[in-house]
Amino acid sequence: MQDRSIHPNTRILIDAWRRMSRGPDSNAVDDPRVAEHPDLITQLFVVQHSNDNGWQFRTAGQGLSDLLGRDLTNHDFLELWSGPDRFMMTHFMEAIRYDGAPGIVRGRGETLAGQRVEVEITLMPLVRPGGQTDTPRLLGLYQTLGGEPMLKGRPIWRHRISMLVPPDTRIEGPQLRLVATNA
Repeated sequence: MQDRSIHPNTRILIDAWRRMSRGPDSNAVDDPRVAEHPDLITQLFVVQHSNDNGWQFRTAGQGLSDLLGRDLTNHDFLELWSGPDRFMMTHFMEAIRYDGAPGIVRGRGETLAGQRVEVEITLMPLVRPGGQTDTPRLLGLYQTLGGEPMLKGRPIWRHRISMLVPPDTRIEGPQLRLVATNA
């Protein structure tokens, strides 16, 4: 995953996810703290895979609920998308689930009155105790990329996908460099 163009909150969350995935002993004293990122916490949510292939919201931060104009608990995350975007999102979330790595969605949210705002949604598998990643729950971060005042307080109802950044499943091994000199 190319980290250059992602939102700073996304970078913080992915870094924290990577540290937690390695184990609790990998956390350092200078790691970011929750109190340092209050805008990030209110935009977090958890979705759970259901038997009918939906992804039900289990929890959603108040900032996200306010932005979407409703309590999201027990609503299907996939209902935020329509047509081909829903199919793409369904398969994208399955890729995240099975690959066990974060993915990012760039798109736009639109109010019923037609105001639009760019959004970035980060999804990552929640790791069960023991390090197993085949879990039916994903942690998500939903954030606007500026332009929120253009919504004029109206809730976002429709979403469209602009770009999907799939999970990066490359295995990072030792980095060796061979240097030869002909002296």
